[in-house]
Amino acid sequence: MSKGILLVNLGSPDSPSPKDVKKYLGEFLMDERVIDVPLVARTILVKGIILNTRPKASAAAYQKIWWDEGSPLIVLSERLQEKVQQKVDYPVALAMRYGSMTIKKGLQELVDKGCTEIKTIPLYPQFAMATTETIDVKVDELVAEHFPDLKITRTPAFYNREDYINVLSKSIGETLNDLDYEHILFSYHGVPERHIRKSDITNGNCQMNGKCCFKMGSKQHEFCYRHQCEITTVNVAKKLGLKNGTYSTTFQSRLGFDPWLKPYTDRTIERMGKAGTKKMAIVTPAFVSDCLETLEEIAMEGEEIFHEMGGKEFTVIPCLNDRDDFAEVVAKMVDEWATAETKAV
Repeated sequence: MSKGILLVNLGSPDSPSPKDVKKYLGEFLMDERVIDVPLVARTILVKGIILNTRPKASAAAYQKIWWDEGSPLIVLSERLQEKVQQKVDYPVALAMRYGSMTIKKGLQELVDKGCTEIKTIPLYPQFAMATTETIDVKVDELVAEHFPDLKITRTPAFYNREDYINVLSKSIGETLNDLDYEHILFSYHGVPERHIRKSDITNGNCQMNGKCCFKMGSKQHEFCYRHQCEITTVNVAKKLGLKNGTYSTTFQSRLGFDPWLKPYTDRTIERMGKAGTKKMAIVTPAFVSDCLETLEEIAMEGEEIFHEMGGKEFTVIPCLNDRDDFAEVVAKMVDEWATAETKAV
């Protein structure tokens, strides 16, 4: 079999115009694994309310962070793709779950190059319904409908890979070593609490109190986003020798009124600023590529909140983006898969 690699990230509007942003938001928010309510209710919420109120504001936010080359997330993902391609012997394609760089196009690109066996690598260190799972499901649907002869190999969440933790820790340490800071926030993208329960393959072991996240060996941890975020923080803190009380885990980007994972990033920034914290650093390990949620929500809105509450220095640590050592981690995933496949044959 001829092997190929498909890297998949979230996606982006084609431009920061309200029209393109509305189109993108419509596809993204109508995904049943993003807003997991019945279709009728989701349609009323998304098409009847959100798409009539949010695109203009979201477009303004995208305009603040848009690069001359295009969407930062797309540009950075393309740079990573190029570096991974240089390190592996198989064709590497890039696709997005939402937007015009579709997964179907990515699969077709590899098929056109003769690939019959494809490893998909969602560019999310932690598993979540709204990220990894929706990619896996979409790939399965496309293969069944358009590529029935393709063999697909999935990539599990890589939050606990030693080489990933080493690279993430190194990237954070490079900033912290030259920084006088009082506290570092590990801010992960938020998800509704019900997503954690729905992903609990043990049907009820998840206590949603934070304690079970640290009981190692539980089966539900394979698909528990909260556990994987908490353990990412723990492993990095250990690697960097961070002292207790100088770091914490928070969750950003809420939507709607249902309970989401806590503590919330914006409220934590506000609380710590009010409490007298003057120098804060923040890193976003749920994202491998800088995007709207890191460049605008955190680096702009977060800093504004901190300063309004009396904070002085607010340092945002970049995502891994197209670092050479992160590209090496992805390439190693490919090599491990190819070697295992060869031994199996």
